[in-house]
Amino acid sequence: MTTAAESTTSLVQSVDWLAIAPPVVVAAVALVVLVADLFVAQERKPLLGYGAVAGLVAALALLIPLRDGDRSTFCLTTGTHACSYTADHFALIIQVLVLGGALLTALLSIGDTRKLPAGEFWFLLLSSAAGAALLPAARDLATLVVALEAASLPAFALVGIKRGDRRSSEAALKFFLSSVVATAVMLLGVSFVYAATGTLHLTEIATRLDDVPGQLGTLAQAGVALTLVGFAFKTAAAPFHFWVPDTYVGAPLPIAAYLSVVGKAVGFSGLILVTVIAFPSYADVWGPALAVLAALTMTVGNVAALRQSATRARSAVRLLAWSSVAQAGYLLVPIAAAAYAGDRQIGSTVAYALMYGVVNLGAFAVAALVARTHPGNRITDYRGLYATRPLAALAMGFFLLCLAGLPPGIIGLFAKVTVFSSAVDAGLGWLAVVMAVNVVIALYYYLQWTAALFRGPAQDGTEQPQATTPHRTPAPLTAAIVLTAVAGLALSGAPQTVLRFAAVNLF
Repeated sequence: MTTAAESTTSLVQSVDWLAIAPPVVVAAVALVVLVADLFVAQERKPLLGYGAVAGLVAALALLIPLRDGDRSTFCLTTGTHACSYTADHFALIIQVLVLGGALLTALLSIGDTRKLPAGEFWFLLLSSAAGAALLPAARDLATLVVALEAASLPAFALVGIKRGDRRSSEAALKFFLSSVVATAVMLLGVSFVYAATGTLHLTEIATRLDDVPGQLGTLAQAGVALTLVGFAFKTAAAPFHFWVPDTYVGAPLPIAAYLSVVGKAVGFSGLILVTVIAFPSYADVWGPALAVLAALTMTVGNVAALRQSATRARSAVRLLAWSSVAQAGYLLVPIAAAAYAGDRQIGSTVAYALMYGVVNLGAFAVAALVARTHPGNRITDYRGLYATRPLAALAMGFFLLCLAGLPPGIIGLFAKVTVFSSAVDAGLGWLAVVMAVNVVIALYYYLQWTAALFRGPAQDGTEQPQATTPHRTPAPLTAAIVLTAVAGLALSGAPQTVLRFAAVNLF
């Protein structure tokens, strides 16, 4: 007979502090930076940025001991093996992407926060990164939603942190309203799933959805659909992408880079967790839906980017924003394929996300460099960049060719072929054709931008030449460009290594 003391003891959980160390360290450093801001003199405010960089480096270092195997904590003690936090290989890869992206964003921001409240900026960035690092390890819907909002709420403030800037305020408002709608829809879906299954743990949901009582079947289907719609907002999948261009243009440029990579990684990792782990029995519903969303998203993004490249006052950041929408469509393809060919297809999304994260952050880093002399950051401002900053021009050309999937950007070509193969293997031939057409469309605006880097300045006065004397580039910004370029070259030299590293098995 179990005594009361024994029963109480069985409910006491031991916390695996090493497993949760990366997001905890980032959150702790965020609090330290916020408090330190009260005591640091104005001329020493840049030290807060270097403290944030040190905290992110420490969090990345703490991922090394986690590479050997799965570690779970906050588990149920009622006989099941369901846990709320699991530091498995999938979580590790996404945390590398998230924390690495936040680190590069911090490097871009150190020289770009002169007119921003430093303490608040670094606190918000680290808080968002902590939530983003928590999400891929979440294994119940409650933790998933909390992590998603912990990553999103600080991002609203970061987008609108430029005080007195009308575009920044409008971008923050649009981002906030769209995200609130997405969260409301998602919470309604989560509540329906909980009502139908009686649990929030993803593995338990998968088991119970196979045997939902007939009277609750419609409720379960509605819950699955609404949850997926909520994540479609977060991933900027069409037609839920309308907030992206204005948000990227209105936000500080490093934050636009952060949203394009870390925000996307958060949305897609959450989508993978709920579809592949929680809702496999409804694959016949979410598989076709995600395939259609993938085709629509990549087409809308590429067509809009094509139109943007044809306008006279074309904004480089807006073009990158539409490009990120198109890239979201490619990222959706392997998730849709997983409904037909199993979760091994997810590795293609993870590999593509790693490639996209590196080269897109690199492109934003060069954009930040150009913005120091050309605040308008138009495509025409890049014309003749090779004449004044040859290394930056070569790096930008490499990043754009990676995004286009052309040599010498081998990793971009490799990632696109991997995604294309996942659609073919799953029997989604029509989706592979749509992707191929979109890749060809994207070549136009990527190659047009690349060619502008190596052209001479226009002679008719319609375009401004680059400054003959380049301004001094801050060391952190130089480091960000160098790190992304070296990483892109290394990945292009060993693309098969990326796919092996990104191979995941969520069961």
